Amino acid sequence: METETDSDGQRHRRVGVLYILIAATLWGALGPVSKVAFVEGVAPLAVAFWRAFLGWVFFFVHAVLRRSVMIERRDMPGVILFALVSVSGFYGSYQLAVHYGGAARAAVLLYTAPAWVAIMAVLFLRETVRVRTVVSVVIAIIGVAMISFSGAGQGRLVGSAPWIGIVFGLIAGFTYALYYIVGRRFLDRYSSVTLFSWILIVGAAALLPFVSLRIPSLRAGFALLFIGFAATYCAYIAYSLGLVRLRSSQAAVIATMEPVVAALLAYAFWQEYLGLSGYIGAVLVITGVVIQSTRS
Repeated sequence: METETDSDGQRHRRVGVLYILIAATLWGALGPVSKVAFVEGVAPLAVAFWRAFLGWVFFFVHAVLRRSVMIERRDMPGVILFALVSVSGFYGSYQLAVHYGGAARAAVLLYTAPAWVAIMAVLFLRETVRVRTVVSVVIAIIGVAMISFSGAGQGRLVGSAPWIGIVFGLIAGFTYALYYIVGRRFLDRYSSVTLFSWILIVGAAALLPFVSLRIPSLRAGFALLFIGFAATYCAYIAYSLGLVRLRSSQAAVIATMEPVVAALLAYAFWQEYLGLSGYIGAVLVITGVVIQSTRS
């Protein structure tokens, strides 16, 4: 017989799953919506800048309302490094990956992050090499290779320069992995709202010299607002709310819906097609994520 406590626990987990799915859906829409801004004349790095800046506005207001804006002065150098890697580097490389290689491919390559984390954990954190880790990394590498060689010469091949897109997609995955490696010490000491109210504005400032602030059309403005508010602020908040209700490994597996959503939206609105081997490679990359994320 199910007790009231069990029922509350299940409802708690279902709400957590819903929050993670909302975050994954919003992140999955990031690439396809970014392409709207590209078509309207906004450069990839400008999209990255507006994502960071507009996201910062919402996080900063949130932090002020919570009265949790300040960080310790001794942490400032590390926070700046964190911002340069995980905002300027990650946001910029991801938008370039979407521009050159397509939204679907960029989203899948982003999910090489767990493989990068596993490799860096072994090299720099001296973690034990486990069979599960090796298997997940190998599967992910095979998946990336299949994506890289997919659809060569096809008329519907996504992006204007797929190989450049692949390189930037892998860089995005690597810099996203550094979010966990570099940010571990800060995420344990500050709330995500406080941390994002700092790293987003620093990351935006680093991108500013490389962009034009002109927004060419109302359509581009709405796309950028969606990216900054929904795909950044709301997505991170939803993911955080899901994390407090689920184990990190569960959240990571559910979040693999992101590249699925990206692929569906990219195909529906932009007719992006990865080819059979590309989709098989995408499944392998996600499989590697699941294997790595579900370890005890």
